[in-house]
Amino acid sequence: MRSGAKVAMVGGVFVLVAGGLGYGVYDVVLGGGDGGGTETASASSEVRTGPPDKEEIEETARSFLGAWASGDASAAALLTNNEAVSEQLLAGYSSDAHVTKAVITPGPAVGTKVPYTVKATVSYEGRTKPWSYSSELTVVRGLTSGKALVDWQPTVIHPQLSDGAVLRTGESSTAAIEAVDRDGKVLDKEKYPSLGPILDSLREKYGDSTGGSPGIETWIEPEGGSAANTTLLTLAEGKPGKLQTTLDADAQAAAEKAVKQFSGASVVAVRPSTGSIRAVANNPATGFNAAMQGKQAPGSTLKIMTAAMLMDKGLVSANSPVECPKEATWQSRTFHNLEYFELPPTDTFTTSFARSCNTAFIKLIDDTKDDTALAKEARDVFGIGLDWKTGVVSFDGSVPEETGGEAAAQYIGQGTVQMNALNIASITATARTGTFHQPVIVPQDLDDRQLATASRSLSQNVTRQLNDMMRATASWGTGKAAMASVGGDKGAKTGSAEVDGQGTSNSWFTGFSNDLAAAAVVQSGGHGGDAAGPVVAAVLRAGS
Repeated sequence: MRSGAKVAMVGGVFVLVAGGLGYGVYDVVLGGGDGGGTETASASSEVRTGPPDKEEIEETARSFLGAWASGDASAAALLTNNEAVSEQLLAGYSSDAHVTKAVITPGPAVGTKVPYTVKATVSYEGRTKPWSYSSELTVVRGLTSGKALVDWQPTVIHPQLSDGAVLRTGESSTAAIEAVDRDGKVLDKEKYPSLGPILDSLREKYGDSTGGSPGIETWIEPEGGSAANTTLLTLAEGKPGKLQTTLDADAQAAAEKAVKQFSGASVVAVRPSTGSIRAVANNPATGFNAAMQGKQAPGSTLKIMTAAMLMDKGLVSANSPVECPKEATWQSRTFHNLEYFELPPTDTFTTSFARSCNTAFIKLIDDTKDDTALAKEARDVFGIGLDWKTGVVSFDGSVPEETGGEAAAQYIGQGTVQMNALNIASITATARTGTFHQPVIVPQDLDDRQLATASRSLSQNVTRQLNDMMRATASWGTGKAAMASVGGDKGAKTGSAEVDGQGTSNSWFTGFSNDLAAAAVVQSGGHGGDAAGPVVAAVLRAGS
């Protein structure tokens, strides 16, 4: 440790009194230990192997946190398994983030993990503010030295820090924004945590054009500017500029609450008549915006698009009888229905859609005489893959041109199809009106950006049939239970997407109520109506 710092045991509590930067660690007692050290590999000719024991975990965590809190980046880095990278970040804690004091208090070790709280003080150009947060470290065995070491991850410094990112304090690079919903209600990260990454992106893109001024902040700066900065602490408020969004505060609040029911849940709501995004929510709420940037197979929710393509070509109508056997084979690839159910051959296409019969769709492939028909429908009618400019970074879906069995899998939303909740909500919105309106989260006239446009609309006849089939799904089909509490003119489609190596399928659900469409996905949620369905219903109730 640096000169002037000393370590002592006072009343059974490990206390570090530091000179220099004024850092300190208190209550560094792990599991009630007595602070005694353990023999390390450097003190013995024998290199130890196997997982570190309790004493090693406690000693390593104690020593590392003590060195970090004292401001000795070199000493702390030596106690990690990545000295070069860790020393740079640890040194930047004071030089770049301008932390002038820190009290780090660990909790009891849980296995090899040691949680701790940090109570720090950040000072910059005469402005000082306290900063508190929690994180954890993991102790592992060094591969060559045999020493117990801290497994270095950026999250050791701060739980939101990622590889290549750094902490900085200073004048913000862009002015703060005050984002408001369509009715002028203020949208902030505290009340609407899912909007955190979105608000950061909007600030990065539009902060300098909204009339605000920069403040003094502590932020996470991603590597190479790959994403927007994430503000962690504000030392001095700048003047925020007002930014209009298309979001609806009530729908957003409902979406935030709904996704908390399930781990790995995302939902998006879109207004079909305009493409305005009304709500975006994710659980977890921070970090990757899966609702708008995710890439997954959407399961049977894609049958909305497949049905539109088949009816567009005149191959089937809502009231046409279609076959729905237990299994169907296309070019040596066999598909089956959930629990191998089948329907009478006199049942209509609407029944197969409402009951989510896979084989009914597979049986119609040969009639298209074009394996790439679905990919063309996705692009030309539903706007999938057309480089959407929503106002923030988003993935606009992908239905690659395929042949044979892979093309067949796409018909039921499997194979190489990739979507997220935004894409499926948009597909539902297009089916609702017959015309693709590119989703936006800020008005187009804010920056006159060029929005994506599809080359053609659905006919009124196909649009009407799609709406009727989705109404059937919501009233007596697989979406009945989830949509029971939703009012207005309503429709739905369920989906379950199988994922390799995952025991339970992902739950997908999409629906509309009047002029609002919403879609959700819940990782490993099972049947579409069981998990994703209630999430969509909650948002539709709030926004319709």
